[in-house]
Amino acid sequence: MERTLVLVKPDGVQRGLIGEVIRRFENKGLKLVGLKLLKISPDRAHRHYAVHQGKPFYNGLIEFITSGPSIAMVLEGRDAVRLTRLLMGATKPEDSTPGSIRGDFVLFTGQNIVHGSDSPETAAQEIDNFFSKSELVDYELSLARWIA
Repeated sequence: MERTLVLVKPDGVQRGLIGEVIRRFENKGLKLVGLKLLKISPDRAHRHYAVHQGKPFYNGLIEFITSGPSIAMVLEGRDAVRLTRLLMGATKPEDSTPGSIRGDFVLFTGQNIVHGSDSPETAAQEIDNFFSKSELVDYELSLARWIA
């Protein structure tokens, strides 16, 4: 099974959308194996957004993601990376379809509620940035045979 990292960013936390975001992933059949509320440190934020270093929007990304509490979660399931990105919707809200998280709740790109890993390789790096192995829980999802 594939794992991916999802963040509910400070705007999603402040807007009270944590439960709604988690509900959408769980309703799809993804299994929650790690979850924490945290204030992302500048060091962790720099590691997380290293791929964007040097781009004009980089400092704004760091400032925003460290501005308040976020939720970090690890989801597991078949094709988890692709499914979470589908459920989140396109980064630009005008390109997000209704029914996706961003399509339903986001007004502009600068505050787009969620982050999700873009590949299994990136997911592994991002999970390691936010979780220790002991913080991830392996368990059998009782309804797995109905959705796997």
